Amino acid sequence: MKDLGFSPADILVPREGIDLEKWAVVACDQFTSDRSYWEKAEEFIKDAPSTLHITLPEVYLEDDDKKERITRIDRTMEKYLSDGVFRTLPSSFVLVERRTETGTRFGLVGKLDLEEYDYSPDSLSLIRATEGTILSRIPPRKEIRKNAVLEVPHIMVLISDPDRAVIERLRDKRDTLEIAYDTELMLGGGHLTGYIVSSDEDVSEVLSAIERIYSGLDRSNPLLFAMGDGNHSLATAKSSWEDIKKTLSEEERKDHPARYALVEIENIFDEGLMFEPIHRVFFGLSLDKFDNVLGRFCASIRKHDEADLDDAVKAINGKSGCFIVTDRSGRFTVYETGGTEKSLSAWIIQSVIDALLEENACRVDYIHGKDETIALAKEDGNIGIILPDIHKETFFEAILRDKAYPRKTFSIGHAEEKRYYMEARRIVR
Repeated sequence: MKDLGFSPADILVPREGIDLEKWAVVACDQFTSDRSYWEKAEEFIKDAPSTLHITLPEVYLEDDDKKERITRIDRTMEKYLSDGVFRTLPSSFVLVERRTETGTRFGLVGKLDLEEYDYSPDSLSLIRATEGTILSRIPPRKEIRKNAVLEVPHIMVLISDPDRAVIERLRDKRDTLEIAYDTELMLGGGHLTGYIVSSDEDVSEVLSAIERIYSGLDRSNPLLFAMGDGNHSLATAKSSWEDIKKTLSEEERKDHPARYALVEIENIFDEGLMFEPIHRVFFGLSLDKFDNVLGRFCASIRKHDEADLDDAVKAINGKSGCFIVTDRSGRFTVYETGGTEKSLSAWIIQSVIDALLEENACRVDYIHGKDETIALAKEDGNIGIILPDIHKETFFEAILRDKAYPRKTFSIGHAEEKRYYMEARRIVR
C-alpha cells in the first residue's frame, strides 16, 4: 500500500479516573482577545490534571511571564507521564464524535508525515496550507515546542471524500468499537466521544480508502490533505522537525517521533462540518483612515447601510469584494469594492491590514463570531469587519486554482466548537 502520509499512532489518552471535563480544553488560538474565558477555565480546573497545564493559550503569548509558563508546561508534561496520567493506545486511530449546538461531526485522529507537508505559498505537496502562513508566528511557537516531550493536537485537516469511505464507514459501526473517552466539554463546548480504531482490518480499510482518493488526483497537483485549523501549529511542527532532522542519520530520520504530527482529519462533505468566516477588528483606527487606505487598493467603493445584520450578511454573501463595516454607531455598512487585484474579500482586507501594520497605524485581531466582532467594534476607536461565508463545496477547487487563502480566512465552527485538546503523543524518543 502506498504511503500517503497518514497513519496510526501510539496515542495517549487520559487514564480512567481523570476528570475528562477538566482535562479537555479548547484550542489555544481561541478567545485571543478574551482573557475572561481563560480565567473561567482556570477557575473551573484549578489543580486538576488538564491540557490547560500543558498548553499556552495565545492570549498570554505577549505576557512577561511567558518563559516561566513554558518551563511549567515542560515540567508538567514530564510529571503527567511519570504519574501515569495517560494510557497508551498502540498503533491506533481514534474516531472522534463531536456534538455541538450546530450539529454532530466526525473525524479521525492519526499522525501526518511532515515530510509530505510544505507550507510555502506555491506548494504542490500532498499536505499543504490553505491559508497564508505568517513566518514570524513560527519562532515563538517553536519555543513552546522546543523542550516539550508531548504534543496535544488542535490541528484539523480536511480531506475531500464525496464517497464517504474513510471516516463514515467507521462512524456507521462505532457501536462495535471500544470507547477511548466520553465527556461533556467545559464552557459550552458540547460533547466529545472517542472510539479506538486499531484492528488490522479497520486500519487497512482506512488507508485503502485514502489511497483511492489519491488515485483520482492530478499527479502534478495532488492536494490530498488541506489544512482546516491549526495551520501555524502544523507549520511549527514542520519547522521543528527540519531543525531536528539535521542532527539525525538517514536511518534515524525514518521513524523519529518528531517527524510526525498528531492531527484529526475530517471529510469536508461531513454534514456537521460548519465553515465560518473569521472576522477582523481594528483597534485604534478611525473610519476615515480605513477608507483612505482601502481606496489605495480599489478603483471603486460603494457603500450602503443596513439596519439589520442578517440583511447586511445577505447583501455580501456570494458576491466578490464585499464585506460589512461596523463601529460604535451600531450601523452595518455594506462595502462593495471594484477594480481590485484579487476579488476575494479576505484578500482585499488583508491588503489594508498589511498597509496599516506597516505604518504602525493600529492593532488588528482576528475574531471568531459575528457577535464577538460587533461587541469589540462598539468600543470607542475600534472598527469591525464582517466577511462573507466560505463555501466548502468549492473549497478544494479554489486551493488548486488560486493557492492559499489569506491567513485566518475561515474556521471550522464557532469558537466553542473548535477542537478541544484530548489526545497526546510523545515527540521525543
